[in-house]
Amino acid sequence: MKRNTDYKNDALAALKGNWGKAVLATVIYMAIVYIAMGPYLYQNFKFQAAMTAAGGAIDAEALVSQMSTVTGYAGLYGLLTIFLIAPLMVGFINAFRALLLQGDREIPTNMYKIATKGYWHKVWGMFLMSVFVFLWSLLFVIPGIIKAFSYAMTPYILEEHPELTANEAIDHSRAMMKGHKFDLFWLYLSFIGWGILCIPTLGIGTFWLIPYMQTAQASFYEDVKADYEVNGGLV
Repeated sequence: MKRNTDYKNDALAALKGNWGKAVLATVIYMAIVYIAMGPYLYQNFKFQAAMTAAGGAIDAEALVSQMSTVTGYAGLYGLLTIFLIAPLMVGFINAFRALLLQGDREIPTNMYKIATKGYWHKVWGMFLMSVFVFLWSLLFVIPGIIKAFSYAMTPYILEEHPELTANEAIDHSRAMMKGHKFDLFWLYLSFIGWGILCIPTLGIGTFWLIPYMQTAQASFYEDVKADYEVNGGLV
């Protein structure tokens, strides 16, 4: 396995001269996520504000009405996550892999193309992965986090191997990450300094940090995949 420095150097080499489109893709992706989340957050904020103003002494009918509204918007956000954000995440992640491997700098366009190609397969794969992570989280938080790292390569496998079922893609991610979950955690942790530096920019710096992390993660995927293939895994 390579070192974190190697993944980061691979990412910086791929992003050199391509930061503009990388940042544009990130802005588009994050804007879609926040627009989808916005109505739910707004209604939840209104509900919390009403509860605070009433000192908890809100009448039952009004409480049920407001809770129903919040629940309805939460359900809408859940549907948007499944059918819009999840496949778009697959496109976003793999667009940086295309940049890394092929030098394909059309990141915003590729994000859309990858998200819509084999759309239902990606929707189902990401939904199933989320369900598995959620079920493991019910046992306690830590098992859920471990499984999230175990299944982290699923978006790449769904795109690279569309012939696999969603379950098979998840199983291959789990097998691929065996012994490498901490390696990915350590890679994420190595960006913490950059994350802290984004705070004074009011978060604007994250539009540069996210492409850096995603491209480094794509390099990590290629590394663990090569190790997996040597040991008889996916080819």
